[in-house]
Amino acid sequence: MSVSIVIPAYNEKDNLPILINEINKNLVNQIEYEIIIVDDCSNDSTKSIILEGNFKKCIYLRNEKNIGQSYSIIKGIKNSKFDIIITLDADLQNNPIDILKLYKIYISDKKIKLVGGIRNKRKDKYIKTISSKIANSIRKFLLNDNCNDTGCSLKVFDKNIFLTFPKFNGIHRFLPALYKGFNYDTIFVNVDHRSRIHGVSKYGTIDRMFKGIRDLIKVKLIINSKNKND
Repeated sequence: MSVSIVIPAYNEKDNLPILINEINKNLVNQIEYEIIIVDDCSNDSTKSIILEGNFKKCIYLRNEKNIGQSYSIIKGIKNSKFDIIITLDADLQNNPIDILKLYKIYISDKKIKLVGGIRNKRKDKYIKTISSKIANSIRKFLLNDNCNDTGCSLKVFDKNIFLTFPKFNGIHRFLPALYKGFNYDTIFVNVDHRSRIHGVSKYGTIDRMFKGIRDLIKVKLIINSKNKND
């Protein structure tokens, strides 16, 4: 089976070459794949580094303006060739060594439509880790998605199911809830998490909290509407 690896990126010029090489190292001769970099209108040298780097299996897409992580992922998926999607962050905190582990679980059972990573030992700042745990607890309780860490970007999921969901900014954080809410099987496994070495996080804790509350309500309404109409 073949996979499309979708990586949204904004000002990650130092991380992307390392990440692409790590992916190729771990997946070569293992599975057929493509790597889709969606550059969210970076103002560093991301474009030239990727285009001039001649990286294997790599497709480069660039947004004309900054549209955010969710819409960058959506764009990458719409431009993908294969029916299995793998997402991960460009900041090197997700370890590509875990891609095959999640992929093998995904293909082991045809009922499974999403496999998500759980950052069991996070390498983030204390305030970010604590706020994330609180948000995850609230979301898990209200949406009943059985996921302890929906913020982990490393996920494997069915492309065609994803394309049926209503699209909104923030959807990438609610994929476990949407797949489960639409009655598809999901499973979650512990994955490695690494400290950020280059660059800085592009999303603030407070900003993420308020957006998360708004999106949580939106997802709850989407799932309720789906169940009501079934």
